[in-house]
Amino acid sequence: MSISELGAPLEGFPPETFQERRTRVLEALGEDVLVLPGAPVRFSSRDTEYPYRSSSELFYLTGAREPGTVAVLRGHAEEERYVLFVQPRDPKAELWTGPRLGPEAARERYGADAAHPLEELEAKLPGLIAGAGLVHHRLGEDDRVERLVRSALREARARGPRTGSGPRGVMDPGGLLDDLRVHKDGLELERMRRAAAITVDTFREALPAARPGVGEWELQALVDASFRRAGADGPAYLTIVASGSNACVLHYVENSRVVAAGDLVLLDAGAAVSMYASDITRTFPVAGSFTPEQRDVYQVVEAARARAVEAVRPGATVEEVHGAAVGTLTEGLVALGVLSGAAERLMEEKEHEAFYPHRTSHWLGLDVHDVGDYARGGASRALEPGMVLTIEPGLYFAPGHAKTPARFAGIGVRIEDDVLVTAGGREVLTGALPTAPDDIEALVRG
Repeated sequence: MSISELGAPLEGFPPETFQERRTRVLEALGEDVLVLPGAPVRFSSRDTEYPYRSSSELFYLTGAREPGTVAVLRGHAEEERYVLFVQPRDPKAELWTGPRLGPEAARERYGADAAHPLEELEAKLPGLIAGAGLVHHRLGEDDRVERLVRSALREARARGPRTGSGPRGVMDPGGLLDDLRVHKDGLELERMRRAAAITVDTFREALPAARPGVGEWELQALVDASFRRAGADGPAYLTIVASGSNACVLHYVENSRVVAAGDLVLLDAGAAVSMYASDITRTFPVAGSFTPEQRDVYQVVEAARARAVEAVRPGATVEEVHGAAVGTLTEGLVALGVLSGAAERLMEEKEHEAFYPHRTSHWLGLDVHDVGDYARGGASRALEPGMVLTIEPGLYFAPGHAKTPARFAGIGVRIEDDVLVTAGGREVLTGALPTAPDDIEALVRG
């Protein structure tokens, strides 16, 4: 079977994209080595597999998405600096799970200096690691590879008194990869814009479909099917359809309740395109009109979202963005009569956390909660062009909570957009989906 028959290579990225990334990592490695296994196949029970998704780090550096793949990048080597181990061709296995590339085709497709069958990993990896200073490898993700890395370290300690050769320790690969991944290039942003556009279109379809008597699971099915129908990989994470007081559970995913008249529905969903995620939340009234209490809470959250989006610009810090949201929410809670006192003091004493317990932002990219530090040297990190983060303030008035006023009990509101930091400020990737309360009501009414 030819390479061209095994699906779109590299998710449409040109090979040069991955080559450039590997070159930067090899330069950063110095005399070290990076051992990067793909994500393992996981089972829900017995031989029933969860849908497979490749390791984000492996894909970022190689384009490979096939289970079992292991990449080795050798900064200390003069030859075979990029080596792959992949599953061999096996007609019997491929009958069940589909065709494999095999070592030779994998070497050609992914631009490796050498590629070997996966069963040779145990024999070859110690030699590939030998002579390196440190091994960059994430512990706890692949038992087989971790065992080999640990074995190589033990051998190095035994040889050290005689030869003085390493490796001498293990480092998390995030130190090499996270800063690369947190800055998105133009090709990555193309996929993220496409994922955002698909998600926006899906929300426009889903909001009018939410009516009393509809199951949360039915709205989830509509959303997930719409993603696939539009050409996305599927949902980037488990779709949240939280009606009524379920919206006060931050990561509610059961989606098992029947929507009732008068409910708000919090819909938190995002499509993935070529593994790149989007992440949108909208909260809307199934009746097509907010009650006065619902609108009051919604308008506070919407004001916080707008303030936080305006705070996104190069040089602003992640904490400043969060502070813009928290300040607006706290002022709103005072205006609603939920809190009393000066907003500044209430923020210092974290009184808002009873109703807003989470952060305003997370990085977005290959993972929905993408890699990247939020602080450096004890200080909040400054935003830079190419970073993508969510803006997602909320207020949650859980029934039965001691501080929840009766008139707001069961109301949960979150509004979330995806924002790209640009040289001139920001681009709201999800801005085509309205957030103003009148516009939300109009979308629900169709």
